[in-house]
Amino acid sequence: MWRIAAIPGDGIGVDVTREALKVLHLAAELDGTALQVDEWPHGAEHYLRTGLTISAEELSRLGEYDAIFLGAMGDPRVPKNEHARDILLGLRFSLDLFINLRPVRLFRAEHSPLRSVRPEDVDLVVFRENTEGVYVGMGGNFKAGTRDELAIEEDVNTWKGVERIIRAAFEYARKRGRRRVTLTDKANAMPHAGALWRRVFAAVGAEFGDIPQHAVYADALALDLVLHPDRYDVIVAPNLFGDIVSDLAAALVGGLGLAPSASIHPGGAALFEPVHGSAPDLAGTGRANPLAAILTTALLLEHLGGAIAAEAVEAAVRRALDEGTTTPDLGGQLSCGQVGDAICAALPAAFEAAAARD
Repeated sequence: MWRIAAIPGDGIGVDVTREALKVLHLAAELDGTALQVDEWPHGAEHYLRTGLTISAEELSRLGEYDAIFLGAMGDPRVPKNEHARDILLGLRFSLDLFINLRPVRLFRAEHSPLRSVRPEDVDLVVFRENTEGVYVGMGGNFKAGTRDELAIEEDVNTWKGVERIIRAAFEYARKRGRRRVTLTDKANAMPHAGALWRRVFAAVGAEFGDIPQHAVYADALALDLVLHPDRYDVIVAPNLFGDIVSDLAAALVGGLGLAPSASIHPGGAALFEPVHGSAPDLAGTGRANPLAAILTTALLLEHLGGAIAAEAVEAAVRRALDEGTTTPDLGGQLSCGQVGDAICAALPAAFEAAAARD
């Protein structure tokens, strides 16, 4: 049995999670695997009603599930988004989800803003370090609110943290037959952290001598990704640069409406979420694009060992895109729920085809 905790969250998170779970239930049924989904109420509504975000005990309980599915976080009624910070960052740090995996694949050329780009030109994966860097919250303010204010944000990098994310990227590349691993950093402007990343990249890379590898400054990578996306395959990056680069890469394939993600501790907990925002103005209108959430279920299924089901979900999404069975942001005319229904309708045949190939 697969035990899943679902946190729909805020705004369109509720809408896209509903469609993702429809697909997930059907995929598990086709796979012949029992599925238990427990929905957790945590989000803005819960916070506004109770004054509570999430407790350490609740974070620990979430870590006992086979996987966690998170819709989206953010609500204008909580201006500082403390509930989102406590829940999302709480899960990342308390469960030590050090791998943020962001696959980026172009399904149809017309969805890319790049001219003369082909689907085979954009097929890459970003490995973003997820528990260190400038996101750890170390630093502070002095004379806050005055013209003399001083703000300091510390960038924390450890050998252990750097080594394990780089090793994960190389292991993924070898297992999947990927052709190159690229480190992106700002070692020229951040020499202390940069030197650590470069040394560890060279040390780990020496164990994977069969895989071409190189390092590129983050600003140069951002430029080159737009000009030559076909040069990149597996990208590994510190927390901040990985955050930026993965969103830029998502724009090349049609935007965040097609961007799944996973935050993983191998052998431990795993969190899956589409990376778009909560878009409160679209909540309940039927205009939200559920494909990123549905593609995220494919990552979840693969993580749990349901490789055929994962392949089938992705194939059903590809068919929807090929046929224009999409929401208006991708040129279609369907609602969020209708897209979810279309994916479910296509899933049995996609599963049968994937099983026949296996």
